[in-house]
Amino acid sequence: MARLLVVHHSPTRSTQALFEAALSGAGDDAIEGVEVVVRSALEATADDVLAADGYLLGSPVNFGYMSGALKHFFDSTFLAVGGALDPGGGAGESEGQTKGRPYGLWMHGRYDLTGGVRAVQSIVGALGWKQSYDVLALLGDVTPEDESAAYELGATIAALLST
Repeated sequence: MARLLVVHHSPTRSTQALFEAALSGAGDDAIEGVEVVVRSALEATADDVLAADGYLLGSPVNFGYMSGALKHFFDSTFLAVGGALDPGGGAGESEGQTKGRPYGLWMHGRYDLTGGVRAVQSIVGALGWKQSYDVLALLGDVTPEDESAAYELGATIAALLST
């Protein structure tokens, strides 16, 4: 059975609503053969990442950057799962075990999301993960349409792993 790892930091009503919608989509009854594993960003480990076949990531954007919790997740797992850094300190081509695995991302903020999205994409790029759905980057209050989009994000990534 394929495994989808959902790593999130959902400290606000808005990020919690997006998390719940994405999780609901990932667990849609029409999707078979996918185990959905949920970890808070402060609890997820390299073993969780290595055991997964795909990833859903979610975070608020604070001060133009991903949450400290999601950054901690990447900092504590990056090298252990095969993240690549070239000798100059920039991102290199990953040869890690997770290379090519699909991921989806949702981010929410009240101001500019650009830096947060760019930072996550830079890190997952150095891991060699494949963006498999449009980034859901939302500003302001979360609407029912936003929740539907989060549901679709979760369902799409899970369906890619379905048997």
